[in-house]
Amino acid sequence: MTWLVAGLGNPGPTYARTRHNSGAMVVDLLATRAGERFRKARFVPAEVAELHDPDTGERVLLVKSTRFMNESGPSYASMARKAKIGPDRVIAVHDEIDLPFGALQLKSGGSTAGHNGLKSLQQALRSPEFSRVRVGVGRPPGRQDPADYVLRNFSDRERPDAEALLEDAADAVMAITRDGLPSAQDRFNRRRP
Repeated sequence: MTWLVAGLGNPGPTYARTRHNSGAMVVDLLATRAGERFRKARFVPAEVAELHDPDTGERVLLVKSTRFMNESGPSYASMARKAKIGPDRVIAVHDEIDLPFGALQLKSGGSTAGHNGLKSLQQALRSPEFSRVRVGVGRPPGRQDPADYVLRNFSDRERPDAEALLEDAADAVMAITRDGLPSAQDRFNRRRP
């Protein structure tokens, strides 16, 4: 069986380390851990790294769209169709301003809560029934525009905690593929850092 992990983010070095690219950073981390490199997908605007879990025999496709997040859904849906993966075996990893910085929440289905990357993915898959690994980046301070806030890098003060959070999110992704969502939720869901 095959899983698809959609690391939501924006392409290019300008956005690589921003809060909004938390999902892309998680799939980068998973590829690095496995010693795999991303390669351009054929006929799909995406980069893909493939893992084979020796413990379960599961194949895991790590996917980053090369389109901007708001229009990235068709990239992930095309990869899912090519690999014959249903929405129930898609895991979207994304930043979440509605969770405090450092929080982590795993869930299946639900609304997009205004997250345009999730909205694009849900429309392209024609289903909200995919798993989500929600990486808490917190709300912007004061009256700062949320769009500006998520497009900024983690601060120097936040960086150590952000790195630990991304490591946990990567572990959570693999726990879903190995043990299923309910077990992974028991281990990783936390409302506070």
